[in-house]
Amino acid sequence: MTATLRFTKMHGLGNDFMVVDGVRQPFKFSGEQIGRWGDRRFGIGFDQLLLVEPSPQPDADFRYRIFNCDGSEVEQCGNGARCFARFVHDQGLTDKTEIRVVTAKGVIVPRLEPDGAVTVNMGVPRFEPDDIPFVAEREAVIHSLEVAGERYDITVVSMGNPHAVQVVADVDAFPVADLGPQIEQHPRFPRKVNAGFMQIVARDQIRLRVFERAAGETLACGTGACAAVVAGIRRGLLGASVLVHTRGGDLTIRWEGEGQPVWMTGPAVTVYEGEITL
Repeated sequence: MTATLRFTKMHGLGNDFMVVDGVRQPFKFSGEQIGRWGDRRFGIGFDQLLLVEPSPQPDADFRYRIFNCDGSEVEQCGNGARCFARFVHDQGLTDKTEIRVVTAKGVIVPRLEPDGAVTVNMGVPRFEPDDIPFVAEREAVIHSLEVAGERYDITVVSMGNPHAVQVVADVDAFPVADLGPQIEQHPRFPRKVNAGFMQIVARDQIRLRVFERAAGETLACGTGACAAVVAGIRRGLLGASVLVHTRGGDLTIRWEGEGQPVWMTGPAVTVYEGEITL
């Protein structure tokens, strides 16, 4: 018997997703299937697959799961969170403009704005090495990381997923393709890490590139933008509200400081809808 799976292709600033309604069409994926679908030549092609599921908690509306294109499951994705909120509203799964969503690292609260943008409460950032996780004796704003015989100053941040952010003079000229995978797989990050490279333009503006775990460099990374702004504020380089220029477009990130959540605002776009024969 032949079955089909409906999906929607979406993107947030070029960070693209296959989004599946697992509420009305429950389905279990294998890593092999996701890998085939994620292939940009022989499949649909995407950075991550987003799965919408019923909430396991009475105080939340949905559960949100994220799978990289290699089939591995990850904890959080900011651009995906905005697309998730747009998807459940456009698909008629909810009529709320603000929803509570369970992720692997806690509850996030996306909100649809009148202009079509989506704002997400991304939660409170964490800095303790065990929360990243990161091998270090103590929490610090700046850590020294040795990579290929060179030392780099990084700030480690958990936005529900691990980030290592460094400040660079010119983000376009910096060797992200070479250094990114070496930081991602550095032994001091037991679960690997998203490597962020931030150029300070002004106290309210940065340029950013992110090499993501198991995905490589993407056109934008929402949690990476949050982590970069948090790192810049902790280092005294940025103000509380920052415009983040990524290669895919712009995000606005706000953080009022220790103990406060990070707020992210940006677009979420539907590209097309399709079906796969299983």
